Amino acid sequence: MQTNYVLIDFENVQPNSLEQLAHNHFKLLVFVGAHQVKLPFELAASLQRLGDRAEYVKISGSGSNALDFHIAYYIGRLAAADPSACFHVVSKDGGFDPLLQHLKSKKITVLRARTISDILRVDVSNGNSRAERVELIRRNLEQRKAARPKTVKTLGSTIAALFKKQISDKEVSDLIGELATRDYITVSGPKVTYK
Repeated sequence: MQTNYVLIDFENVQPNSLEQLAHNHFKLLVFVGAHQVKLPFELAASLQRLGDRAEYVKISGSGSNALDFHIAYYIGRLAAADPSACFHVVSKDGGFDPLLQHLKSKKITVLRARTISDILRVDVSNGNSRAERVELIRRNLEQRKAARPKTVKTLGSTIAALFKKQISDKEVSDLIGELATRDYITVSGPKVTYK
């Protein structure tokens, strides 16, 4: 399964808990500013429960955008080591957007979320590349749990609706094929099962 790196700009967004990201395919990096000296107990406890899948990155210096540059560095380093990964920058700072657009042009799957909940909520406006669309579909299906489509036809309708019917039947079929290729689903005749 594709690794999802979540890089949290803690100067900008202070989540109380990270329990929503407890799944094994998430790895978290919480970037803490040089002058931030306190973290909420629930946040620290939920990070501890994630074990080696979570870490703090304390910024030693201060200055305009110091934390943002650290996040940019870590995305570059992680993308070089794991090119198939998906990256989520949790920040309300729109200053990240030009960097994220550049990374997307280099075929790196990266999204900015304003909150932790936004990572799990599908935002179809971000799904431009095939990899981004597959990731959005995967996250949507994961949220559905037992309510996932059981047939290829229903899965196709679900995907078309997810993208507000702005993609062709061929694109829907290709996305279903990509889900199977990535081993997220198994298609057996008209039936679909999930991994």
